[in-house]
Amino acid sequence: MNRLLPRFFALVMLSVTVAAVATYFAISYWFGDPLEEIARKQSAAQIFLLEQFVDKAGSDEWLVRLNKVRDVSNITYELIPLNVAQASLDTKKNAQLMAGGVVLDVSGKSFYRRVDLHGERYIGSEDDVIHVQGLPIDVGLAVRVEALRYVIVALFLLIPIIFWSRSHWRALQKLSRAADEFGEGKFGNKIVINDNDAVQPLAQCMNTMAHRIEDLLSAHKTLLHSVSHELRTPIARLEFGLELLREEAEGTLPEARVAGMQADLAELNALVSELLDLTKLDRQQDLNVTCVPIDEMLKQLHNSVGHKLDNRKFTIRAGENLNGIIADQKLLMRALSNLLLNAIKYGNQQVLLSVQVLEGGAIEFAVEDDGPGIPVDQRAAIFDPFFRLDQSRDRHTGGFGLGLTIAQKAVQLHGGEIQIGQSELGGAKFLFSIAQP
Repeated sequence: MNRLLPRFFALVMLSVTVAAVATYFAISYWFGDPLEEIARKQSAAQIFLLEQFVDKAGSDEWLVRLNKVRDVSNITYELIPLNVAQASLDTKKNAQLMAGGVVLDVSGKSFYRRVDLHGERYIGSEDDVIHVQGLPIDVGLAVRVEALRYVIVALFLLIPIIFWSRSHWRALQKLSRAADEFGEGKFGNKIVINDNDAVQPLAQCMNTMAHRIEDLLSAHKTLLHSVSHELRTPIARLEFGLELLREEAEGTLPEARVAGMQADLAELNALVSELLDLTKLDRQQDLNVTCVPIDEMLKQLHNSVGHKLDNRKFTIRAGENLNGIIADQKLLMRALSNLLLNAIKYGNQQVLLSVQVLEGGAIEFAVEDDGPGIPVDQRAAIFDPFFRLDQSRDRHTGGFGLGLTIAQKAVQLHGGEIQIGQSELGGAKFLFSIAQP
């Protein structure tokens, strides 16, 4: 509201100003200059004296009366040549002058009037013009009065609009907060808005949408969790049955086929484990936060992924002032382990883990490899469950497309976000930071 009101006030004042200027030019075009009309009213006494006192005199008395007006007035009356007056006026006013009218010069606070059109009334010539100067013309006051009038009109327009829009703005603020909460996955908070508000139908639609999304997500998580648990039992039975079959038919079953069946079961078991881990992260709200020594955590990471390196070079680059990090150790280790396993899988010869303290105190982690990298148009999709750049999904490449999803959720629970860039090693770079209290 604090930002909207000044903008709205500026818009109304600008609109009123434009309307005032447009009104001025429209009136000037159709009815003549309003400022000139104001100046004519302010000069009415001098024009009256000229038209009703001097003009009424005979041809032998007009100069006498003109001199009398000069004596009793502080206004200057003088005769000037017609060509001099014409040089001071534009085409329209020249036509008015030649027709015998009183021609006002607002800026010069004066007016012009021809002496005698036909040489019948005045002693003088058709080429003489009366130039009256020093008139009490002050259009500035009128302009200020008009400006004040428009300001008052604008203010009285704004006051009811402010009260009218205040309730709508509050309703929009509620919608904005609800949209932010929906984006954070908080679909249980409903929007409560009065029935009289104009945005109430929109709020009702958003509540309905949130309810449906919440039901769908809940059903999805329940289904995924239930299926994962239900799969554990038949997998365990298959493992047990396969072991019994192997013992009973020892020497008669091909070892390669038995080993393949065991590998398939191990793969199913790993998939179910990752699905269960994913559902746990979806349901988890609180973190088991402790102060984790970074040196010890890096050693554990090195030991946990060392057997997967296959002659690849694994480098850990730690910055200065790295003592401990306030985080959930289990989730942080899982996120870093998944990122490292991904780098090992796609890297060629090198994998790099960098840790440093940022200026604000946050601790930044970066995992890099020298593999083929990740195309820019697919960087957002790789965090989706079951998405893989390698679509073959064979046992050689391994993985189910859940590792990066789990890593992203673990980092998000810490209030961070994993970003993807290009590594100096030539491959992909996964970067995230965790703020410290």
